[in-house]
Amino acid sequence: MTSDMPHKHFIPYSPQPGEEFMNSDQLAHFRGILEALKRQLMEDIERTVHTMKDEATVFADPNDRASQETDIAIELRNRDRERKLIKKIEETIDRIDSGDYGYCAACGVEIGIKRLEARPTATLCIDCKTLEEVREKQIAK
Repeated sequence: MTSDMPHKHFIPYSPQPGEEFMNSDQLAHFRGILEALKRQLMEDIERTVHTMKDEATVFADPNDRASQETDIAIELRNRDRERKLIKKIEETIDRIDSGDYGYCAACGVEIGIKRLEARPTATLCIDCKTLEEVREKQIAK
């Protein structure tokens, strides 16, 4: 994925003192970020499909053919990763609709505006995510 993803080009939300967490303004802010990210990913996928159709050339040289196949495999792997992210974005929008967005799925505490702006699809607070990563490392050993 590129570093110019839409969720990196937004005006950060500045909560007012005493403002309720995940009020309608905050939810609208994050919905906008998620929808822009989804739209950008869909455009990238569509562009890739057209590019792959346009560049479908059969090379006589085996090295050129191998290079093209490698490029296609990498591109398809990236698009698959983006397809999974689109699914996660849709699930996150569903959480906004259900009123669960912004709260840790493991412990129920507020995830925090800054973390959600950095990773709008986050489902765990930083403490639970850190614990999960420690457990994954222990299992991998």
